[in-house]
Amino acid sequence: MAEAQTLFSAQDEQEIVKAIQEAETQTSGEIRVHVEASCGSKETTQRAIEVFQMLQMHETEARNGVLFYLAYEDKKFSIYGDQGINEAVEAHFWEDIRDLMQAAFRQGDFKKGLIDGISASGKALKTYFPYQSDDKNELDDSISKA
Repeated sequence: MAEAQTLFSAQDEQEIVKAIQEAETQTSGEIRVHVEASCGSKETTQRAIEVFQMLQMHETEARNGVLFYLAYEDKKFSIYGDQGINEAVEAHFWEDIRDLMQAAFRQGDFKKGLIDGISASGKALKTYFPYQSDDKNELDDSISKA
């Protein structure tokens, strides 16, 4: 299988980062993507929480960070939203976005799955965390890798 450094071409990464930047023009929420081969012996959500903390995503002012975590060799992914989001959104919020992403992932199109999930998150979070004119980008938009 591909290594984390080569799962996406440079062009793919640019398109994913562009999707993050576009989503963040609709919401004050902060979106990151982390890609690695495997979550090891950990549950996917447990590993996503570790990465979320490692990337200091819990330090956003409104606690409205979202991590898209992908362990591609394990064929697993997780969407982890911070406390501020989870206190505001309805119960099925993340499941709807997960289902949208899974459709593309099942076809082997990880780029499309991530872009679809990122775009849907930006649109959905706009309701709860609308973009503010004084909004600042609190987190790096680049894809982190392990």
